[in-house]
Amino acid sequence: MFLVVSFSEAQSSPIDTAEAIDIGGIKQWISIKGTNDGNPVLLFLHGGPGNSAMGYAAKFSGELQKYFVVVHWDQRESGKTAELNASDKPLSVAVMESDAIDVINYLRKRFSRDKIYVMGHSWGGFLALKIAAEHPELLKACLAVSPMVDQLESERLSLKWMLDKAKQENNQEALKELLTVSVPFANGEQLYYHRSWLIKMAGRKYPSKSFVETWATKWLNVFNEGSAVNFFKTAPKIECPVYFFVGRKDYQTHFKLTEDYYNLLTAPAKNFYWFENSGHNLTTSEPAKLQEIIINDILPKTGG
Repeated sequence: MFLVVSFSEAQSSPIDTAEAIDIGGIKQWISIKGTNDGNPVLLFLHGGPGNSAMGYAAKFSGELQKYFVVVHWDQRESGKTAELNASDKPLSVAVMESDAIDVINYLRKRFSRDKIYVMGHSWGGFLALKIAAEHPELLKACLAVSPMVDQLESERLSLKWMLDKAKQENNQEALKELLTVSVPFANGEQLYYHRSWLIKMAGRKYPSKSFVETWATKWLNVFNEGSAVNFFKTAPKIECPVYFFVGRKDYQTHFKLTEDYYNLLTAPAKNFYWFENSGHNLTTSEPAKLQEIIINDILPKTGG
């Protein structure tokens, strides 16, 4: 059930546009949708890195468009942005974070907002937390969905869980492949063995080895760089509201680590929301619940 939240509609109108904007020295693609362009602005940061969410964005943000101006952005070397132009500089955490801050500032100026909401999933949750820690003055709130908070430790915990499970089930194929994996991942093959068994053990369809190895050619170094960031050490305190959305079955960005980080974190306001029926991709497994929490709980608390 969604409740009605009232905002001034003076000189406001619906917005529905998709366009290329100048960000970080290249053209980058954004879509902007909302029933009222006077509503608060919410920027979504997709995961991966490299995994555009434009194609299924309506599934987990369609209802949000009634209460926010919802912005989806294809990060550099992702989706429509990659089709428009290649990155003009080597990929790194610093470059991706700088792009995100540029998009935030573009939206603040375009919609005359001092602050906006930022929501990120997985890798995007990592970027959202990093921005919240370093630039809290830009954000109404940070919404971290299945975020990377100490990903190297998450990979180790998940690897141990899988090895224990394989031993219990006498799964020799899994043991043979998983015993070749080191953390951080040395190559695309190690990443494939880790992720494919993680997905297999959850009973879901897993990507092809060629797909994972192709992804790793472009993104593994950046992913490993982000994975090495430990928010327990670098961001025990964040000066803006922070909200966590976590699947109880998430072993990819390990649920226990995120819960432990939440318990450690000091912030002006914070909350933790469990998604009992979800693993890592709760944006698609429980999208109605995700949006309902944001609309009925977080939006009233943060003042829109």
